[in-house]
Amino acid sequence: MKLLVTGGAGFIGSNYVRWVLSNTDDEVTVYDALTYAGGLATLRDVEEKYAGRYHFVHANICDLAALDAALPGHDAVVHFAAESHVDRSIASPESFAMTNCVGTNLVLHAARRAGVERVVHISTDEVYGSVEEGSSAETDRLEPRSPYSATKAGSDLIALSYYTTYGFPVMVTRSSNNFGPWQYPEKVIPLFITNLLDGKNVPLYGDGLNQRDWLFVEDNCSAIDTVLRSGEPGEIYNIGAGNERTNRVLTDKLLGLAAAGPERVTYVTDRLGHDRRYSISSSKVRALGWEPDNDFDEALRRTFAWYSDNRWWWEPLR
Repeated sequence: MKLLVTGGAGFIGSNYVRWVLSNTDDEVTVYDALTYAGGLATLRDVEEKYAGRYHFVHANICDLAALDAALPGHDAVVHFAAESHVDRSIASPESFAMTNCVGTNLVLHAARRAGVERVVHISTDEVYGSVEEGSSAETDRLEPRSPYSATKAGSDLIALSYYTTYGFPVMVTRSSNNFGPWQYPEKVIPLFITNLLDGKNVPLYGDGLNQRDWLFVEDNCSAIDTVLRSGEPGEIYNIGAGNERTNRVLTDKLLGLAAAGPERVTYVTDRLGHDRRYSISSSKVRALGWEPDNDFDEALRRTFAWYSDNRWWWEPLR
């Protein structure tokens, strides 16, 4: 199979490209605008190791002519490209609406015209909003509470409309919070790790009791690929690992890995509209045969070690 991966130079996209190239015989074309969170340095090892099966197109998903030129000949699209940082969406919501909603529509429009056989649209559990009790199912009401999550909810609906209206084979995945190698250091885990490695304090929002389900990126990649190959068109699949931790507990674990004490935590004013808890049911994707392979504590240790060993990558981004 020949895949086109939008946003493949970003965090989850680049890990997915590595996963596919190392676990299948597929060819992969990365389509990426190389904005601040995506860079060719992230794919340097891929280019060297998989030169015959890896291709790169430097273009924006809001450029329909570029999409029309790149898509023909591909069997499937995995659509990661998005603006994804909540704090940035609060400061600049217009760019999130353009990339996440308009860009997604153009990707689907061009993919349909090119005769692509399957599209997986990558989304987030944040579209469900804060969950006080229980876990969100794929059929639950969407209650996004930030410009980021609202534009992702909108892009989900755009994607699903292509199935309803045109019968175009689109599937949606909504994953919980990812972590692992190659994550841009503005996100909480790499931010805290790199701060600790540099001898700085870590900034913890509010009371630190906001809760997330942490999913190691390799497990998300294997789940996405399961949906690509075995999922049903028109369906949504939640992807979570059941690793629900408060930000305070997560911070303590990172402090432990850095052999640092609680004096290294600086409590800061809480984020605007900060959702208290996310939790999703993943029974639907597990019914396809997927299970997470990585223990949370071990995956967090591996992630800490990766940032410690790869300053060449993240120091220029800081």
